[in-house]
Amino acid sequence: MMKAKEIRNLSVEQINAKIADLKEELFNLRFQAALGSAENPSKMNEIKRTIARMKTVLTEKANAGKAE
Repeated sequence: MMKAKEIRNLSVEQINAKIADLKEELFNLRFQAALGSAENPSKMNEIKRTIARMKTVLTEKANAGKAE
């Protein structure tokens, strides 16, 4: 998954698009887990952490904009 440094290099629009993609992937993984056909359950945790990282970077960018 993406590191915070890599995420900081993206624009706000790109980050929001990636968050939407990851949320869709997370939904699909949850659906597979409910059906009992999840191949890699730890991937759900990775996706959740990546989404949290992206939201943190978005907050940092928003706060940096307010400080200026």
